[in-house]
Amino acid sequence: MATNERKFLRCAVYTRKSSEHGLEQDFNSLDAQREAAEAYIKSQAHEGWRLVKARYDDGGLSGGTLDRPALQSLLADIRARKVDVVVVYKVDRLTRSLADFARLVELFEAHGVSFVAVTQQFNTTTSMGRLTLNVLLSFAQFERELAGERIRDKFAASRKRGMWMGGAIPLGYDVKDRKLVVNDEEAGHVRLIFRQYLALGCVAKLRAEPDARGIRSKQRVLTSGRVLGGYSFSRGALYHLLRNRIYRGEVVHKGISYPGEHQAIVDEELWNAVQARLAGNRTTRRKSRVDSGALLGGLIYDYRGNIMSPACSRCAGATAIAITSAARCCMTAGPRRARAPASMPTTSTGWWLRCWAGICRSPSFRLSALHRHGAARRAH
Repeated sequence: MATNERKFLRCAVYTRKSSEHGLEQDFNSLDAQREAAEAYIKSQAHEGWRLVKARYDDGGLSGGTLDRPALQSLLADIRARKVDVVVVYKVDRLTRSLADFARLVELFEAHGVSFVAVTQQFNTTTSMGRLTLNVLLSFAQFERELAGERIRDKFAASRKRGMWMGGAIPLGYDVKDRKLVVNDEEAGHVRLIFRQYLALGCVAKLRAEPDARGIRSKQRVLTSGRVLGGYSFSRGALYHLLRNRIYRGEVVHKGISYPGEHQAIVDEELWNAVQARLAGNRTTRRKSRVDSGALLGGLIYDYRGNIMSPACSRCAGATAIAITSAARCCMTAGPRRARAPASMPTTSTGWWLRCWAGICRSPSFRLSALHRHGAARRAH
């Protein structure tokens, strides 16, 4: 006797909310979405629909990317053949990107998974259903991009009005009512660093001064309780501090300075003197590299824009010339390993050395020939 076998469809509910606002409530947006989806699944019980126990909830995450923990868990279960139907409240809860949606639909079809939006009745198994979904997602992506443009325009307008728009709080200031206010003790430390730089004339020598006086970088506590800052100043941090126009009472947006709402810490005379010294040191360093006699000195930069200087080594029994942004020219007796630029991956050091030394046969810059050419030029 033939038996009637009913196929059960395992239904997974996916929910998402862009912001974290309201998630702390007992009944939030994710709960509302899930309740509507579960009710829809119950209404299809006669078709064999059954709710899976696993929850796939992404709270406080944008729909502009697929890099969401719950969504990735759902996709993993789909690949493992644990889900037959994906149920969402609206299409844009799954994604707001048309390209991402096309990839998701391709994955669903490859594993025989259907897609259902509770408030928007679509069937992705038909061409008309896919067309309608693509049209809706085009508008969802347009809405997302439009919101991004509005935020960027508002940010630019706020900067032009001199408003501080958040980020790392600079040393010398505190934040009250979303505005920068001068911290008198830290402001004194900032002015001291500026004056000491003028007295010493070199950032490398200046590094020891803040440590000796117990001056550290600005410390802040995140909402998670993690503490950032409170470290010794590196050379890069000191350069950034000395060039930071926020100490002149200005804010910068895309390279343009605007008068800020906050009070300046460094007066104009001290600021101009420091900037002149920085510019003069930069010109001196560039000129010393060019006058060193190196053929390509002052002409080659790495991919990060750092000027490169020559370094010498002995490789395979012959003197090889390498170009590095990490070391100056150094002629020493005996074998010496050339150092690759600090900005290059360490795993490529060997390849870099062989190519720049002209030892390997791959397309390379034959510096040994350039070295002979440069020597001949200097002899004349």
